[in-house]
Amino acid sequence: MPTARSIDVQDVINRHGVSGFQIRIVILCFLVVAIDGFDTAAIGYIAPALRAQWQVSQSQLAPLFGAGLFGLMIGAFLFGPLADRVGRKAMLVVTTLFFGLASLASAWSTSIEMLTVLRFITGLGLGGAMPNAITLTSEYCPEHRRSFLTMAMFCGFTVGSALGGFAAAHLIADYGWTSVLVLGGVLPLALVPLLMLGLPESARFLVLKQAPADKIAKLLARIAPGEDLSGATFTGIAKPKGSPIGQLFQPGLVTGTICLWLTFFMSLLIFYLLSSWLPTIISSSGLTLKEASLITVMLATGGTVGGLVLGALMDRVNPHAVLGLSYLCAAGFVALIGSATGSAALLAVAVFGAGFCVGGSQIGINALAASFYPTANRATGVSWANAVGRIGSVVGSMIGASLIGLGLGLPTTFALVAVPAVIAALSIVLKGRLGAPALPLAPAVPVAQGS
Repeated sequence: MPTARSIDVQDVINRHGVSGFQIRIVILCFLVVAIDGFDTAAIGYIAPALRAQWQVSQSQLAPLFGAGLFGLMIGAFLFGPLADRVGRKAMLVVTTLFFGLASLASAWSTSIEMLTVLRFITGLGLGGAMPNAITLTSEYCPEHRRSFLTMAMFCGFTVGSALGGFAAAHLIADYGWTSVLVLGGVLPLALVPLLMLGLPESARFLVLKQAPADKIAKLLARIAPGEDLSGATFTGIAKPKGSPIGQLFQPGLVTGTICLWLTFFMSLLIFYLLSSWLPTIISSSGLTLKEASLITVMLATGGTVGGLVLGALMDRVNPHAVLGLSYLCAAGFVALIGSATGSAALLAVAVFGAGFCVGGSQIGINALAASFYPTANRATGVSWANAVGRIGSVVGSMIGASLIGLGLGLPTTFALVAVPAVIAALSIVLKGRLGAPALPLAPAVPVAQGS
């Protein structure tokens, strides 16, 4: 019989390079988040066509935008704690199937009221899928590459948002706005079998739940094929005290939790105000609907580039400083949008810059949240931060019409929109100064030795 050994699962992951097995996890989660981004952004791109076909006002569009985002918020609140109890993979598969079916059903809406209800239902699944993709990816990443790999995966969201713009620019003209929602339903349904076959459960989660050691060893062998894991006892994951939700407010986590929540709220308020209303604002300034869609795509494109650049920086220097500076730059670009509507080229630069800084930083704070919380409540921590952020997204999407209706002029309006970016910068810097790193919640409990 081999001598019993204690092996920390994260040490195994840290000691080895990124394997093809881990890359597969990143790619599958990237695809989930990309489709999530496509479906989330789709309503903003089809809004001008909806207004024309159903003769609805800007104020009638606000509840439509808000319903989907409110569903995202509820879904994040609900599915995060469930994932910490039943597993990341199971919740990811269920929520992807859920929002695919709901998006497909939305294409057959016959009124603005019916579409609003179905967008809320779609949002429930969308809100649960993304945080679980972030959590699963982060738990298979070596610590020294975690920020970059998690953010590279999460760039799928902005890629999907950008593809939504390109799809809208071409599909709506030829097939109508419903074609965008049909595509947003078919894609996740086609992805579900791949997730079921290709995704593993988190090895860290399995240790926490005291799964058979042989099962954990088989997963780790995919990362470290040359390492002897026979007869090992796997440790390194702290057993939680209390519920995953209550753990968010324990000493060592509470200050960071509050700062993350404020940053998420302000960040998503700006991002969704821009993504929801930019196509309408730009088209109202004299540009065509196609030009408005393509310029708005620069928001998501900038977010993708920003996510990759900021992710690389966060693995090398203080991530809080990187994100704080990025949010300050975001305020400048957002303010510039209000003065750039007379020039399509300058407007595209301003929107790209806002996307780089706001969207890139949003990707960054997701990676930061995943590294801040321990395994026992990581899915809850990431999901609830996103859920609080979704409250900001609902506020942002719904106040767009009110801000425009005040008649302050676009320069003043966008200067006001820039203020939350400054608050986000201050909040994330404050977390870096006052938010202590995650502490073990209890002594690690070993998994039963393999047979």
